[in-house]
Amino acid sequence: MAHPNGSYSINAAPSDEREDNEPLLRDVTIPPLCCSARLNLSILMFMGIAVVYGLRVNLSVAMVAMVNTSDPVPGLNGSTVHTCPLPAGLDNTSKTIEQPAGTPQYPWDAETQGWLLGAFFFGYLCTQILGGYLSGHYGGSIFLGLGVLGTATLTLLTPLAANWGPYWLFALRALEGVGEGVTFPAMMSIWAHWAPPLERSRLISMSGNGASFGAFVAMPLTGYICQTLGWPAVFYICGGAGCLWALLWFLLVSDDPRTHRRISKEERDYIIASIGHQGSSHGWSVPVLSMVTSVPLWAIIITQMCSNWSYYTQLTSLPTYLNNILHFDLKSNGFLSAVPYLAAWVCATMAGFLADHLIERKVFSVTTVRKLFTLTGMLFPASFLLAVAYSDCSHVLTIIFLTLTSAAGGTCGAGVNMNQIDIAPRYAGFLLGITNTFGTIPGVIAPIATGYFTQDHTMEGWRKVFWVSAGVNICAAIFYTLLGSGEVQPWAIPEEEADEDEGKRTRSVSA
Repeated sequence: MAHPNGSYSINAAPSDEREDNEPLLRDVTIPPLCCSARLNLSILMFMGIAVVYGLRVNLSVAMVAMVNTSDPVPGLNGSTVHTCPLPAGLDNTSKTIEQPAGTPQYPWDAETQGWLLGAFFFGYLCTQILGGYLSGHYGGSIFLGLGVLGTATLTLLTPLAANWGPYWLFALRALEGVGEGVTFPAMMSIWAHWAPPLERSRLISMSGNGASFGAFVAMPLTGYICQTLGWPAVFYICGGAGCLWALLWFLLVSDDPRTHRRISKEERDYIIASIGHQGSSHGWSVPVLSMVTSVPLWAIIITQMCSNWSYYTQLTSLPTYLNNILHFDLKSNGFLSAVPYLAAWVCATMAGFLADHLIERKVFSVTTVRKLFTLTGMLFPASFLLAVAYSDCSHVLTIIFLTLTSAAGGTCGAGVNMNQIDIAPRYAGFLLGITNTFGTIPGVIAPIATGYFTQDHTMEGWRKVFWVSAGVNICAAIFYTLLGSGEVQPWAIPEEEADEDEGKRTRSVSA
């Protein structure tokens, strides 16, 4: 039966195996995205992810101000030998960062800094899978809200922990990782109930891109606050922002469009009808054995691990590179460290809209779209990282290539980074917990490896860092191209939907 205006709406992504491309949903008008409840959810989620990423990266920039570099350190600022010449300008020096009177600084060497920058990810590893599993059963809004609130509260204690010593700071950062570990799986669990198939790429990209935007805002803001108010103020301000967002989140968000108080009937019917049985909670039972033996799932796991290696290398170590090798002052350091994330945010958002357009117009299948955007997001960054490695002391070329690296890498947001909801919508949060757990391993190893490669503070050591990142990206691109998929896997189809499909096939044969 057609809609009264004579139009039909097709609200399901085409399967790679459907030969007739028969619409799975008719008679439901697509309400506009503008000012909709699902767009408002995406914006609020974007803000929360931005805050939580600001809490994650602020230590990377603040570390430059927290460390007392006036103490002689071989090959570093205590030496009169510089790997690269100082940039032009009175403020661009590699001297000790001036802090307001009474602000403590610490004699942490490169290895200690590497461990502290990687500490967050030790805790982040612990709660991904559990957070995804519980979010899939109870709903993701409570876990996303508590994850941000817990991380923000612990961030307020950072100056105290640093004053007690590096071991205390390491423990605190690891606990922050524990709190933040549930956020992304919870986000994906929420979208399993809210994101119509033909809008998945744009809605999930828009919300998830808060990570790049958060890094973009936090890095220059951290540099500015460090030089004007002192580095402790960074953690007080960021922690306070996280607590404020959590209050708004708990007041405004609902796990399911059925229980949302401000959604229109038209939009609620559209979302429920387009998602169907895949929008139901998975309960306590999940097909673990089928997941373990799923090749498409392993394609996501391996690819995300590899792509995160270069991402986390830049996220945690770029401010150190700009300070120790290129000798930018802290304000410039924070701004220049942030520029790549602005480019990533813009490109990832555009990629989400383009991916949905290609799927909706049936230009490519879901599988082809995911592979295309993943290849773009892996191979181009690899080439730009190699260009960074041989830009030597050219400040302009280094910043340009680092920006291009992040911009191209942002297209993975419409590729492998959201592939979990393609292959198993009702288990999307749990799968994201699994893939993010493995994907966090580079966050632990990369800063430590960077500290090992660069302990002599030479350009040659940093060149090894960029070569390793590029090589890992290339291997991942090949692996995902061969084994990735965008089809819903048999083990992820709810029994109700499977029964309906079987009934349709039976009626077709009888006819």
